[in-house]
Amino acid sequence: MSLAELKREIKNQSNVEHAKTMQWFFKTGKGEYGEGDIFVGIKVPVQRKIAKKFIELNYTDLQELLNSPVHEERLIALLILVEKYLKAEENGKIRVYKFWLKNIKRINNWDLVDLSAPKILGAHLQNRDKKLLFKLAKSKNLWERRIAIVTTYSFIKAGDLITTFEIAKILLNDEHDLIHKAVGWMLRETGKIDKYLLEEFLKPRYKKMPRTMLRYSIEKFPEELRQKYLKGMV
Repeated sequence: MSLAELKREIKNQSNVEHAKTMQWFFKTGKGEYGEGDIFVGIKVPVQRKIAKKFIELNYTDLQELLNSPVHEERLIALLILVEKYLKAEENGKIRVYKFWLKNIKRINNWDLVDLSAPKILGAHLQNRDKKLLFKLAKSKNLWERRIAIVTTYSFIKAGDLITTFEIAKILLNDEHDLIHKAVGWMLRETGKIDKYLLEEFLKPRYKKMPRTMLRYSIEKFPEELRQKYLKGMV
């Protein structure tokens, strides 16, 4: 199926009212983190279906989509890459990984990060050197820092919690709310695997953590324990 057919499908699925909501939700106003991003109003489940339908789209066409100012075109391209990675043999997976990494500057909103980084970068680095993530965690670019921590979701699901804790240490004093939420989210996920290790990480740090990060981290704790953390009584 062709790029022209995909773009027709995007046009047919567009919704002006939903687009207005998404422009607000993803903070596209002047000075906001998503400044200039354009939405046409397609919900993610629909975009997933489109991605699966167009999984055979070639890399030249995927590059055109990733270069697009339209958010949904970039997300659909990333979802196609996720599908390609899942179905590919080793050489194909390497190609997807390198292409994704080459386009890291186009992965520039939180959903683009969250829906692709763990399944491509995380999957690829599962049994490889993870020094790239530590470099990204120290980046001045908000989205690269979010990529660093959210990528570790893949490791958590495989039982490796240490990388998440190490990246979280680097981002502990980050100033951006989207990093506070992402770190807290990943820490919460580690607690689902090993609550003891999460508490060992939190106890010497929780009083200095941004409040949002802490709240996300302890969301699944028993209420009495959660309140102790919130009141600084642990």
